[in-house]
Amino acid sequence: MFNLVIFGPPGAGKGTQSAKIIEKYNLAHISTGDMFRMHITQETELGKKVKELLAEGILVPDSITINMLEEEVNANPDVSGFIFDGFPRTVAQAEALDEFLKTKNEKIDLVLQLDVNEDEIKKRIAERQKVSGRADDDASKLIKRIDEYFQKTVHVLPYYQEQGKLVKIEGIGEIETIFSNITAEIDQYI
Repeated sequence: MFNLVIFGPPGAGKGTQSAKIIEKYNLAHISTGDMFRMHITQETELGKKVKELLAEGILVPDSITINMLEEEVNANPDVSGFIFDGFPRTVAQAEALDEFLKTKNEKIDLVLQLDVNEDEIKKRIAERQKVSGRADDDASKLIKRIDEYFQKTVHVLPYYQEQGKLVKIEGIGEIETIFSNITAEIDQYI
């Protein structure tokens, strides 16, 4: 089994590249953002709480996120591996993910960081908002989400770097070129 984490700030292209990785390598995609949106759309109790937190631009607490993620992994026992998109966002989440995977005799094999500057991120999210209408791309919340990434989430990267699992990929350029760079890294592990 091959397990991959894809990192990058909002608008870095994680969703676009994840879709291509899933298709090529037959991995199950676990996106905390997609899980949150599903719960919000279905108006579950969890969805109402998540909607409230996201509306304020606050990260969803670890306990909620980890429980949802474990449910998703357990629901897909026959896959070739997982791509974790939007998780972990804190060192505590990374440690919890490692502990959970260890109970399944698994581990994170590779962590890809899509490197994109803030100006490009803002441009991409403005374009995405026109098409998707995603509430979490609202300009007033965008700055908070970017700040959350650069103040909190980036601190997870050294955790994986110390394990020799982190690879930085230039996230600006043609989608296919970026994907080619990603596959060159993944192919070394598969």
